[in-house]
Amino acid sequence: MKFLDGGDTKIFALGGLGEVGKNMYCVMTNNEIIITDVGITFPSGELPGIDYIIPDFTFLKKNEKKIKALFITHGHEDHIGGIPYLLQTVDIPAIYAPNQAAGLIRKKLEDRDIKYDHLYVYTEKTKVKFKTMSVEFFRTTHSIPDSHGIVINTPNGTIVTTGDFKFDLTPIGPMANLQKMAAIGAKGVTLLLSDSTNALNSGFSASESKVDETLSEIFLEHHGRIIIATFASNIYRLKHIVDTCKRNGRKIAIFGRSMENNIEISLNEGYINHREIFVTPEEANELEPNKVCLLCTGTQGEPLAALSRIANGSHRQIKLQPDDLVVLSSSAIPGNALSISKTINKLYLQGVKVCTNTSLSEVHTSGHGNQEELKLMIRLFNPKYFMPFHGEYRMLKTHADLGIECGIPKENTFVLENGDVLSMYKGIVKKEGSVPAGDVYIDGNRIGEVGSAVMKDRKIMSSDGIVVVITNIDTANNKLLGTPNITTRGFVLIQENLDLIKELEEISTRAIQSKIGNHVNYNEVKSEISAQLSTFIYEKTGRNPIILPVIMDIKK
Repeated sequence: MKFLDGGDTKIFALGGLGEVGKNMYCVMTNNEIIITDVGITFPSGELPGIDYIIPDFTFLKKNEKKIKALFITHGHEDHIGGIPYLLQTVDIPAIYAPNQAAGLIRKKLEDRDIKYDHLYVYTEKTKVKFKTMSVEFFRTTHSIPDSHGIVINTPNGTIVTTGDFKFDLTPIGPMANLQKMAAIGAKGVTLLLSDSTNALNSGFSASESKVDETLSEIFLEHHGRIIIATFASNIYRLKHIVDTCKRNGRKIAIFGRSMENNIEISLNEGYINHREIFVTPEEANELEPNKVCLLCTGTQGEPLAALSRIANGSHRQIKLQPDDLVVLSSSAIPGNALSISKTINKLYLQGVKVCTNTSLSEVHTSGHGNQEELKLMIRLFNPKYFMPFHGEYRMLKTHADLGIECGIPKENTFVLENGDVLSMYKGIVKKEGSVPAGDVYIDGNRIGEVGSAVMKDRKIMSSDGIVVVITNIDTANNKLLGTPNITTRGFVLIQENLDLIKELEEISTRAIQSKIGNHVNYNEVKSEISAQLSTFIYEKTGRNPIILPVIMDIKK
C-alpha cells in the first residue's frame, strides 16, 4: 500500500459507514495514527449464535507501531464496546476518554480481567500534541454525559469529527459549546465528519426537557407501580427518573446488569444523586404499589432482557400486577420493531397498561440531531469538505445532500464505505485507495474464529436442519456392516416420515457400496453419501439440510 506512505493525511473508517454502530475512524499522517472510537454493533437474526460484531483490526495490527492514541467521544457501546477486543489484538499506547466514558471503560476492562494503565480522562480544555498532529475537544449534547466532538489538527488541514450529537437549547445536562464550535469554524475546517443517524428526520428533535415534563405527569397521575424501560446508557433520562421518584416518594429497584453498572458509575461520579432511594427487588415487593418504580433494560425486545422476562411472566423477582403501568421510554433501533411489538403484545395480554412514545405522549427523544440540527452543525464549522458518518447508506446520502444545501460543492462531499481512504494534502481532499475493513464476529470468548463458512452452515441448520448418517464399515474386509442409521435435527420428524428415512437409508447404502471395492477411503465415501443424499432430498423436499456422514471403523 505505497499510497499510504506519502506526506499527505489519510482519513478512513474501519466501521460506522453504511451501518448504525461499530464506529471506528482513523487519521494517519506520516508515521502517526490517531483512532477515534472503537464500537460494536449487535447482530441481526441472520447471524445465529453471534454476540457482537466488531471492526476488522488487521490494518492497525500491521501498523501498530504508528498508533499514538485512541480518543473516545462518549461512552455508548457503539463507540467503546470494542475496546477490550482491540486491546487484546493491538498495542494501544494511550486511551483518552471523557469522565463518564472512562468509568464505563474501566468497568468493562475489570469485568474481562484486562489490565491497562494508560487510560486518561480529558476535558474540553485538554490539548494533546504529537509530532505531526494535535488534538482538542468541544462539548456536545447527547443522551450521555461528557459527550464531545474532536478536532484533529494536521499539517495538511483541520479535521473535525462531531461524535454523536443534537442541539438541545433546554437540555437536562450542560449546553453544547456553540461558541467554541463557531470559533473553530472561523479558524477554518478542511474536513467535517458528522453524525448521520437522524438524517432522514426533518425539523428539530424534541428537547429532553419535553420528556421530563411527560414523565413528571405520568408519576403524578398514576397510583400503581410504574415500570420504566429505557436505554441504560441514557444517563440524563435516568437522572430525571431518579429525581422524579424522589419528589413523589417512590423507591427504585433496578433490573439488568447494564442498568446496574451505569447507575453505579453515575452515582459514584455525581451525575445522579439520591443513592438512598434505591432498594433491592425483594424490598420493592414489600412496598405499596404507589411507592415503587421499577427501572429495567429490554427496550428493544431482547429475549433475555428484564422487560421481556417480565412480559413472559418468567422473571424470578417481578410478577406483573393489574394496576401496573409499563413505560417504554425509548425508540426502536432499526431491525428491532418486530421484537418490540411482540413484547408490547405480551404486556397487554398480561392485562397491564403500556405507554409508548407517540405525538400525544412524548416519553422519549433521540440523542441524535434531526436535519435542521445537522445543517446547524455544518454552518457552525463551515467546512471545505464534508464526509457524513455513522449511518446507513441512505442516511449518509441524505446528509451529504444537506451539506450541498448548506453551500458545500457536491464534488466536495464524500459518501464512503468502510475501508475507503480520503487523502488530504495541503487543504485538498480526494478519494484514494482503500484499506481492509470488514466485520469480525464475536461468539462467546472467540474473536474472529467464526467466519463466513461457519455462518453459512449455521444458517442452513437454522432453516433446513441437519441429517446425520452413521454407518459401520469393516475396513479390513471392505464391507458395510448393517444398514446406515439416519437421524435428523430440524429437518423432519423421523416417526412421521418413516418412508423418507427408509429411502435415505437405501441411498446411503448404495453410495457406500459404490466406494468400498478394493479399499476404503473415508473422504470419498463421505463425499458420495453427501452428494447423493443432497440431490435426492432437494428433489423430494426442496430443502438443503447439512449432510453429516459419520463412519465407524469396525475391525472384525
